[in-house]
This record gives sequence, C-alpha cells and structure tokens, in this order.
Amino acid sequence: MTGWAGLVGQRVGLWGAGVEGAASLARLATEGVEPAAVVAHTAGSLGGHRVLTLGDGGLRLLEGCDVVVKSPGISPYDEPALAVSRAGARITSGLALWLEDAPAARVACITGTKGKSTTTAVAGAIARGLGQRVFVGGNLGAPPWAPGAPDAEWYLIETSSYQACDLTAGPRVVAVTSLSADHLTWHRGYDAYVRDKLSLCTRPGVEVVLAPRDDRELRRHDELLGPHVRYVEESDQPWVEPLGLLGRHNVRNALLAREVLVALGVPGSDDDARVTTAVAAYEPLPSRLTVVGDVDGVTFVDDSLSTNTLPTLAAVDAFAGRRVALLVGGHDRGIDYGPLAEGLRGRADPLRVFALPDNGPRIAATLHAEAPGVEVTEVGSLTAAVASAYDWARPDGVVLLSPAAPSFGVFKDYAERAEAFAQAMRSVRARVETGRGAEHG
Repeated sequence: MTGWAGLVGQRVGLWGAGVEGAASLARLATEGVEPAAVVAHTAGSLGGHRVLTLGDGGLRLLEGCDVVVKSPGISPYDEPALAVSRAGARITSGLALWLEDAPAARVACITGTKGKSTTTAVAGAIARGLGQRVFVGGNLGAPPWAPGAPDAEWYLIETSSYQACDLTAGPRVVAVTSLSADHLTWHRGYDAYVRDKLSLCTRPGVEVVLAPRDDRELRRHDELLGPHVRYVEESDQPWVEPLGLLGRHNVRNALLAREVLVALGVPGSDDDARVTTAVAAYEPLPSRLTVVGDVDGVTFVDDSLSTNTLPTLAAVDAFAGRRVALLVGGHDRGIDYGPLAEGLRGRADPLRVFALPDNGPRIAATLHAEAPGVEVTEVGSLTAAVASAYDWARPDGVVLLSPAAPSFGVFKDYAERAEAFAQAMRSVRARVETGRGAEHG
C-alpha cells in the first residue's frame, strides 16, 4: 500500500512545522500514526507535540525513522537531509504521499518559475464558473491532504520546484508556465533547479504536459518535458479580456489555464461562450502586477511577488508606451542580473531604475556595466524610492514595484513589502494633496 495509508506500522518522522507540517501532522493522526519527531528551526509545540530542533535531538530521531515526511523548504541537498538518507530513512513529502493514491485522472499540477499561481487561479475560476467542484491548492492555498479538505471533481495543484523533486507519482496533466533562474541555493545551481522542476513532467502517470511555445528557455530544455508535451500557441482570445490581466505573459498564463481544463476533460472548457461567462468568477491575486492606486495621473503597480528577472521584464513590457519607474532589489540569492540588463537595454520608452537594499548596489553595477543607457538611482529605502519614482514618473507614468528579488532581510515577506509600497503611495498622495491645498489656500 502506498500513500498516507502506507505509513501505518512504520516509524515516521515529521520534519517541518509550517503550514504543510501542521497539515501532515493532522493527516498522520487520521491514519493513526504517531510521528517519532517533529522538527523545526526553533523549539516549541505543534498540535500538542513537542517541536525539536535538529541540534536538540531532532536529527538523531529522524535518523532512526523508516520514513520522514518533510516540508518543502528543507533541501535534500543539505547535510542534515543527506545524513537522514544515509541512515536509511525514506524522505518524502505530503504532496508526494497524496499523489501516490490521489484520483490522478482528475488532477493537474501547475508549475513554472513564474506564472503558476495566476495560471492555477484562472483555471480554478473557470472551472468554478462552469459549475464544477474544484480544489485549488498546493503551493497556493491549502494542502490537498489536509483533513477536512473538500471533496472535489477536479484538483488543480500549484507545485513548486521544492515540491516537484520529492514526487514519485504524477497527475494526468502537468502544465509548465515558464523557466528561468530561481532558488539556486536550495537546488545547488541552475542545472539542478531545471532538472528538479521539470522532473514533474516525466513522473509515472503523466499523460499530458502543456507549455507555452514561445518560452525560449523551456524549448531549450524540451527533452526534460518528456514525450507527452503539447505546446500552447499565444493568440488573441476575446474570453481573456474580462479577466483584466496586465501583460502578454498573463495572457499566456490564461491560455495555458484553459488548456489545462480541456486536457483534464472538464465539461464546458472547450466552449468559448461558456468560458467567457465563467471567467467572471476570477478574483485577481495580490502582488502579481496589481494596480494599487493612482496619484495625479501616475499609476502605482504592485508586483512584489516578482523574485527574479523573468517576471520583472514581463512586468515592464506590460506598460509599452509609458514612462516606467522600476523599483528593483531585495534579498540577494546570487542570481545573474545580466538578463535584466539585456532586457532593459533595448527599451524605447523612458525608463529609470531605482535600486533598493540589500542587493540594489549589485543590480546597479550590472546595469551600469551591461546597459549603460539605462538610468539607475540607488536608494536607501522603499519609501524614499517611491517618492523619487513618483516625481520622475509624472505626469502620466507608472511606478512599478517588481523587485526581481525576494523580500527577506528588509521585510518579513512579499505581503509586508507590498503593504509598505501601498503605504508609501498613500504618503505621496497626501503630499500631493497638501501641496494642492496650499496652492489654493
């Protein structure tokens, strides 16, 4: 017996106490399995269980397990995971266990460096608009193995590269939205990142792999997409417009989302009229090229979830014909910003880059060296950057937060960074309104 039920009678360790850790602990309880260890970075408790750290006996307990269910953030390439494997424990994950006995014919996993959340959300909205019971989760939302997860006719699972490399079985349909450098530290380099992410495409049970035809990096690695790949052509489709998505890349994501449903066999997904009505159920996701306000003709756009060069370049391209003040920079993961310089170098419309801590100086240096025609200003904070960017973008430009870097270090997460951006915009608006009042006083 495989899957979660297959853990009965084995010595099981639980490694990681985040959202997935809590879901996995609850699922183990429903199977009557008591985990031997609950391990996290800091000591505490989870579901009444004592949470150990690796150095506080947790690693030793994991090494004594038959199976260890780990959370996605734990890299199998790090020494603690290697030590657990050497001790003879099988390392797996909640998603891997779920897929081993899931109704795979009704499951699609959606991955990609960027665009997977939007694609998953659009597919879910269309399915709901078509009257289907659909579960949307995974890396986006709730884990599908959590007790109490609603029974569904269809399962749309956003799958990160962290999750993909643990899988032993696949769904019937896989979609890959895009490919570029990301998470290089976790995967130990770009080649391993590509192999881990695209390994999802050739897992047992996969019958259809969907990918956008015009993603050059995916085409360069097409041998890893497996024998079942179908390329989706970009085209103008009237049903996409009501979604209100910005950028051609998001049009591609929407087209891919619909093709996922068609490949699964969701009733009505191949009917243009029904899909046009169904997309009314879509609710835009935050911090994904989201307009957060307008100040005296200048548009403020939150793309805080952009953590590498690919989505940042796509975000800039979404505003062809307009002045763009681009805010970049954050936690430095060592990625190459040469592609950002190359993509910005040829932009015909006015552009100024405001480089933020912590890695703003490195980005600025790359742009100075490889895109000398691009104006770059280094700034000490997001608040200062927004104020300067607004002044430059007037009278009718765009202030675009698309950092090409994670938020860690300066902000807790992308959402906190997004709120700081919105607050800075409100401060600019207050300054403008105060100045206007003084003029008429």
